[in-house]
Amino acid sequence: MSHTIQVVFACEDPIRLAEFWAGALGYVIQPPPEGFATWDDFADSVGIPREKRNDLSAAVDPDGKGPRLFFERYDGGQPNQRVHIDVNAVGDGGELSDDQRRVRLAEEKDRLEKLGATYKREATGMAGEIWIEMFDPEGNWFCVQ
Repeated sequence: MSHTIQVVFACEDPIRLAEFWAGALGYVIQPPPEGFATWDDFADSVGIPREKRNDLSAAVDPDGKGPRLFFERYDGGQPNQRVHIDVNAVGDGGELSDDQRRVRLAEEKDRLEKLGATYKREATGMAGEIWIEMFDPEGNWFCVQ
């Protein structure tokens, strides 16, 4: 089974960089989830404070062919790689419970370790999403979600 990817940029101003790359590539800023008129409405619903709302942004190919570009505020910590790949191994994950998602991520972790990857940690985002962080055989950081 093949997996789609997203390209992740660690940056100082996620909204500005997403707007730049959307314009440069003919992409659009990703619309808010279904049922929400704006990203602020979504952020309010999951309790993201106003001062954190420029911590993340995304641009998507309106034709659905290119990878999603995701922009996250760089905190200066480790890893210090400014661009990395997220492997979308769980699909959109919307139909999975957190426990089912963890099982699927563990299966993918095991598969990737057999190929030479190294596990770093499981992480949880501001809206409760779960992913794992790993390193490829040469030490390049990537995430599996």
